[in-house]
Amino acid sequence: MTRAQLDKRPGDVAAMFDKVAPRYDLLNDVLSLGQDRWWRKVVAKAVGARAGERVLDLAAGTGTSSVTFTAEGAACVACDFSLGMLRAGMERLGTEQARARPPGPPGPGTAQPGPVRFVAGDALRLPFADQAFDAVTISFGLRNVADPDAALAEMFRVTRPGGRLVICEFGHLPSPRLDAIYGRYLMAALPAVARRLSPAGDAYEYLAESIRDWPSREELAQRIGGAGWSAVRWRDLTLGVVTVHTARRRAG
Repeated sequence: MTRAQLDKRPGDVAAMFDKVAPRYDLLNDVLSLGQDRWWRKVVAKAVGARAGERVLDLAAGTGTSSVTFTAEGAACVACDFSLGMLRAGMERLGTEQARARPPGPPGPGTAQPGPVRFVAGDALRLPFADQAFDAVTISFGLRNVADPDAALAEMFRVTRPGGRLVICEFGHLPSPRLDAIYGRYLMAALPAVARRLSPAGDAYEYLAESIRDWPSREELAQRIGGAGWSAVRWRDLTLGVVTVHTARRRAG
């Protein structure tokens, strides 16, 4: 089996991502025409992680985004239920850190990146204590969860009062005509390109279907608020192909 179904049974989704893990980052870059790099920068700025803070990156995959949250010294936990993704991420990060390690001590005033720790976990039953993190973020993973509302509640539970939530997810174009054209691209071109680059390209049929069936930005904002979050905002990127939602857990 190389693809999950829209009932999103956790075992099926995890197995699917195990299959695509070896070429997942390459496919993201190709299929987004390089836009995924900009999306990660926007998310990192929205998270705004500072030295001494703890960030939880859910559905972290190979940890490509997780590293961006540690630039100013914050610690990040990269959590995913796909062991294949986590293994690929640990191998890649170890190689990159070895290559980037400077020959001498850092210069004065140079910010040292914080650590990234990979943890296997289910978004519906997070293996973390209450109020353990200053910020929680999830990129392109909430729509793969069987119960997004329960996941939003779990994110709320593990975030400290005053802490931040950042969700980056595929959206819908504001024009119905353009959105219909975009939907046809997702269902046809995306899996076709993926099959040329990955032996598990059929998984991208599911990914295209899950994007097409994902709720509107307005509905997602309501569901975020329904889980207890406040100050819910959103920003469209790339004409609405992607939407970044932000929110806070009230202090006190």
